[in-house]
Amino acid sequence: MTAWGDFNDAAPLLEQEVGDIPTAGQIALDRLPGAGQPMPAAVGSIAPDIEQIAAFLDVAFGYCDGLIPVRGFVDQGQGLDTKPHNIWVPADRHAAASLSAYATWAAREGSAVYVIPGTVAEQGQARAEHVLQMQTVVVDLDAGDVAAKLAHLVQHLGAPTLLVESGGRTAEGAAKLHAWWRLTEPAEGEDLARLCALRGEIAEKVGGDLHFRSAHQPIRVPGTVHQKHGVQRRVMIREHRPRVEVELPDFAAAVAAMPTMPGLEAPTAAPGATRPGLDAVLTTPVREGAQDGWTRFQGASAAIGHFVRMVHEGRITGDEGWEAICQYNAACLRPVWPLDRLKVEADSIWALHVDRNGPPLLRAAAAPPGAIAAHTLGALLDDTSPMPDDLIGPRLLTPGGMLVLGGAPKVGKSDFLISLLVHAAAGAPFLRFTAPRPLRVFYLQAEIQYHYLRERLQQLRLDRAIVARARDTLVVTPKLRMLLDDQGVPLVAAAIRTAFPDAPPDIICIDPIRNLFDGGPAGEGENDNAAMMFFLQSRVEALRDQVAPEAGIILAHHTKKLSKQQVKDDPFLSLSGASALRGYYTSGAILFRPDEEQTERELHVELRNGPGLEPMLVDKRGGAWVELDRTGERLVRKDIGRRLDAERTRRHDVILRLIAEEAEEGRLCTANAFASKFENKRGLGGKDNIRERIGVLAMKGYIKYRRDARDLGQPYTKSKNGYLVVQDMLLGTGEEAIDPETGEIIPATVRVLPSHFQCPRSEALLEVENPEVWVLHDPEEPA
Repeated sequence: MTAWGDFNDAAPLLEQEVGDIPTAGQIALDRLPGAGQPMPAAVGSIAPDIEQIAAFLDVAFGYCDGLIPVRGFVDQGQGLDTKPHNIWVPADRHAAASLSAYATWAAREGSAVYVIPGTVAEQGQARAEHVLQMQTVVVDLDAGDVAAKLAHLVQHLGAPTLLVESGGRTAEGAAKLHAWWRLTEPAEGEDLARLCALRGEIAEKVGGDLHFRSAHQPIRVPGTVHQKHGVQRRVMIREHRPRVEVELPDFAAAVAAMPTMPGLEAPTAAPGATRPGLDAVLTTPVREGAQDGWTRFQGASAAIGHFVRMVHEGRITGDEGWEAICQYNAACLRPVWPLDRLKVEADSIWALHVDRNGPPLLRAAAAPPGAIAAHTLGALLDDTSPMPDDLIGPRLLTPGGMLVLGGAPKVGKSDFLISLLVHAAAGAPFLRFTAPRPLRVFYLQAEIQYHYLRERLQQLRLDRAIVARARDTLVVTPKLRMLLDDQGVPLVAAAIRTAFPDAPPDIICIDPIRNLFDGGPAGEGENDNAAMMFFLQSRVEALRDQVAPEAGIILAHHTKKLSKQQVKDDPFLSLSGASALRGYYTSGAILFRPDEEQTERELHVELRNGPGLEPMLVDKRGGAWVELDRTGERLVRKDIGRRLDAERTRRHDVILRLIAEEAEEGRLCTANAFASKFENKRGLGGKDNIRERIGVLAMKGYIKYRRDARDLGQPYTKSKNGYLVVQDMLLGTGEEAIDPETGEIIPATVRVLPSHFQCPRSEALLEVENPEVWVLHDPEEPA
């Protein structure tokens, strides 16, 4: 089992022989001040603390002989690029003074000070095999909930001799910590290997730095300066208990008994390590204290992991798996673990395996004979109980039913579906469709990425009350890159259970099925009937059966490229894929654009559980979907009518623009004067046509009038209406002005406000109540 002993996954470190280290990269010991000599002051704002350095050296090297390998690495983020500087300090009474002098030099050069927490025999030695003695066990807590990890260590191993803040911060802003336990005597030889294995096991159980499995892994020295990204902090001793020492065998037993923190992965061997076969793992005894090259914890974790995988894959039952774990415990662990601890570890590894691989796809046992429900005609006729409420009425989505919404790409299918689901989640009506109550909706969508999904949702113009009711009942996934296959179904089921832990969802929506389609072992596409039936029965229905058998399913699907006439003749023939889809769903809806030049869409619905619905003409207006009145729709000569409408709109725009341009030139016009000047120009037609268009624009409020403009330098007019005025119109005065922002000389202008407007009901000319407020009377324009 010695192959299991090397769990070292530490990143390779620079391992140099004496001749490999450049002379410029070394600091000679004879250049450092001796005992009692003054040290040079650090240039940085924070100076090293010799008292903390001395306290650390006593804990880490007080009982050791030989040389301490010291390393100086430039801290990241300072813009410096220099080689590491290395010295070897004798582990004697002068070590603190020598290391402090080096730390002062390092602070000035932007370097951090590290030591390998063990001694070597000669200068230049720094490999793992060179380390001869170690007298501490250390764990580096550099990520996650550092406080919880420290509390776990103190609870099971006791308070450390030394607790050091390394100067770094976790992503959550907590101080990174080094916890040190001093041994009663230095570890050498086999005990040294045992000590390194303990460091790795502690790190595995609390989520510490796994690099400390290696004897040559360096660590920061307390009292020196941490300077990453130009921010200076002293590596500080937070707690120091000089009387706390531990015996290596006792400490190893405590580490073996310490459980893994919840949620952490069981220890694994390093990549590339040669592992024994499974038979050897399950049959080789493992004694406490890592006497066999690895610990009882590692052996139990490997065995438990094997049986957990067998249960998860359905090869054995849960009871059989637990029995096999207990048999391994009794046969191989010396001494055996208590059953309660064995159960805790098994549950932890099972939870981790399920979190990583998804819940097991447990299939129901074959139904016994006679389990298929069957009812006589009389029983069906006599059953007068109330019908179940529609999930989305009328009969669009029934309990346990399936709605397929089809549409061509970019027709607005997903946008329409989102609005429908928001209203269903709020229990609010949407177009002709209603929900009896706020529904729990899980929207599994595989098209829109997160940021564009939230942008689309934020652009919806929905009533605040609807949004408030749907905030927690509609759960949406961002774009997924997965298939709804053997692995995808359990993952989605787990996500649904997490989203709705208290009650199952009412609706499960999949958008679109093409991006998640799994056609089964044969790998056929969605155009194959057998593949489509496999997907619907073994994937979609299996997902529903796992989380909510009575939930309604909504599937979004693309349509084929057919002519407009073919779609109008039978819209549901346009659904992409096999005909099996249409024979399987309980209701279908097709959204398509009858005229690509128009924004209106037609929505056709067919129901298997109720009468069909009349086609609807819908459009998105002002950010919300609305149903349009089909009674005003042209039935004949639609193309000509649209062209005439467009021409009238063009003439209106030209007239309004010309009135404003004339005013900027310093000229106000009456209706007759304007019609005479622009007759047969700009495509406006004759005078009568222009006057007619001006009258229409005045009735709609786009044009108003100014009876008397003599105060603006305009001549008196005898016209009964006065001068034409459009919104935000400016009159040129013929003078010049200076733009206050740019200093540019521009023509001077004054605002022209209306005094009268034409009443849209009586056609009478009435006085404007507030000329600063421009009111339109066009029913087609927003107020």
